[in-house]
Amino acid sequence: MAPAAPRTGDAVFASVERVNAELFTLTYGAIVRQLLTDLEEVDEVNKQLDQMGYNIGVRLIDEFLAKSNISRCVDFKETAEVIAKVGFKIFLGVTATVTNWDAEGTSCSLVLEENPLVDFVELPDTCQGLYYCNILSGVIRGALEMVSMKTEVTWVRDILHGDDACELRVKLVKQIPEEYPYKDDD
Repeated sequence: MAPAAPRTGDAVFASVERVNAELFTLTYGAIVRQLLTDLEEVDEVNKQLDQMGYNIGVRLIDEFLAKSNISRCVDFKETAEVIAKVGFKIFLGVTATVTNWDAEGTSCSLVLEENPLVDFVELPDTCQGLYYCNILSGVIRGALEMVSMKTEVTWVRDILHGDDACELRVKLVKQIPEEYPYKDDD
């Protein structure tokens, strides 16, 4: 029997149960607001959102791989396309555009024209340094680390800061060699 073909983001999105998007958006907003209250420093909130995202990404990759039937991408370029077209679609209901590749093929931008996390959100003047969706950078970092890619993910543009789209810069720092917990007897 042939292995199952990878499913597209649209196909997986249509077949999975989803929480109400407005409920998810409002719940996320409450989390960010509580972090702002508890931590008081915008930079600390950015760090905490990134760490929360990282922890989610570490766990979310298994669900993603199971639902998408994607086994292993051949390179970082294919990985970026899968994140943009399948990952974002499955978990946020939108797709991203992959653009601005560097010459080495180790750094690109993921551009979200739509971002459901920012629905109903306006940043007050006291929060202008806040990357409200910083959880996304952590999710990407955590998920990629679980498939042997150490990355840096930074915000370039943000709709909440007056930009026309949300843009994340993803840079492959290094491929992590896979380690097996046992050695073959030769």
